[in-house]
Amino acid sequence: MSTAAPTSEPASLTEPERARIQRRVLWALTSGQIVGGAALASSVTVGALVVTELLGANTPWAGISVATTTTGTAFASQVLSRKMRRMGRRPGLQLGYSLAMVGAFVAAIGAEARLLPLFLVGLFVFGNGQASNLLARYAAADLALPDERSRAMGRIVFAQTFGAVGGPLLIGPAEFAGQEWLGLWKYTGPWLVGGAFFGLAALNTTLRLRPDPLVLAGGVSPAGAKMKLPSVWASLQLIGRSPKARLALLAMVVAQFVMVAEMAMTPVHMKLHGWEDLSQYVVSAHVAGMFAFAPLVGRFADKRGRVQSIMVGAALLIGAGMIAALSAHQHLLLFPSMWLLGVGWNFGMLGGSSLLTESIPLAERVSVQGSADLIMSFCGGAAGLSAGVIRQAVGYHMLANLGDAAAAVLLVAAFWYLRVVSRRPAELAEVAVTG
Repeated sequence: MSTAAPTSEPASLTEPERARIQRRVLWALTSGQIVGGAALASSVTVGALVVTELLGANTPWAGISVATTTTGTAFASQVLSRKMRRMGRRPGLQLGYSLAMVGAFVAAIGAEARLLPLFLVGLFVFGNGQASNLLARYAAADLALPDERSRAMGRIVFAQTFGAVGGPLLIGPAEFAGQEWLGLWKYTGPWLVGGAFFGLAALNTTLRLRPDPLVLAGGVSPAGAKMKLPSVWASLQLIGRSPKARLALLAMVVAQFVMVAEMAMTPVHMKLHGWEDLSQYVVSAHVAGMFAFAPLVGRFADKRGRVQSIMVGAALLIGAGMIAALSAHQHLLLFPSMWLLGVGWNFGMLGGSSLLTESIPLAERVSVQGSADLIMSFCGGAAGLSAGVIRQAVGYHMLANLGDAAAAVLLVAAFWYLRVVSRRPAELAEVAVTG
């Protein structure tokens, strides 16, 4: 792979050329999202089950699998975004998907050997896959027109539907194949399949993401690998100077925190109540909510506004938590609850991501996007780690109620911005945005 530094100047493209290249970019990113989404969705269910098998069904550390993966995502978001800032989207996504493949195989070895530390190391590296899928939504917006950014991001998020819904449904066949054909432990096979999927995602990115959208948009420095990139702290300071960017980051953090906390414990909650056989179908309903309506959510955010999208997302997250709190004796309630949780995450994530993109100058955009995903993923990791402790201490229903409280804070913040802050011209001295 060439390490020559790309130019930072935007390519001089006619509108037909831009539209043609944008379609090619979206198709390439879409393919990667499908196979990457399949690998990630299956891990949500299997990871927690591996931990409970090794530590016991009532362990307070059942959420450590999700926490480890999400923490790995946090670190990878910063590393991969910095590589993209220097060299473009394709090298960053190639690296992320390749490392995720390695992580999946290490997790498979750890599961098979019943070595929890090795399994967790694999999950940490596996987090590169989630980071790549998240950063791909920004790649979709690099060449999009300003009033089409949410829809472009929505199309990429939507692509995960096919993999994310199908992934959990492949858990059973993967477990059977691993046991019957390879003589492996029940929970080893799904990780091998996940590694193969991420290998396909890396190959797809290598062959099809050409030309590089960030290079064409002028978002790569001519200094290339020699340039000194802004620190995470500097990126957060840039976010802090913009009320719009602050709200965007809050939306992304709350949506991720609430979604991870409740979803991490749902398979464990179902297993403890004797509903384990239905857990993969609940996960499929959840990820369908996360991804299937993304094009409509993106269109809503472009037409009605990013802040309005955040408000809808917060309201849906509250509704999901209220229903989940009632599911102890009626497991069927988990289907609409987890579906609403996914849709609410979709509104909050797309609204927040597009709001952040339009709030930051092009020269700083990639670094800020990586820093925002770093903070978001760290909070998701904290949610996954604490969810097991909270569930054991006060119950699954109280975990859902705490998620409602966080979503309510976001709803109030978005309403305050829309009704008060956005009407104060002196406070809207936003950072000039280009591109």
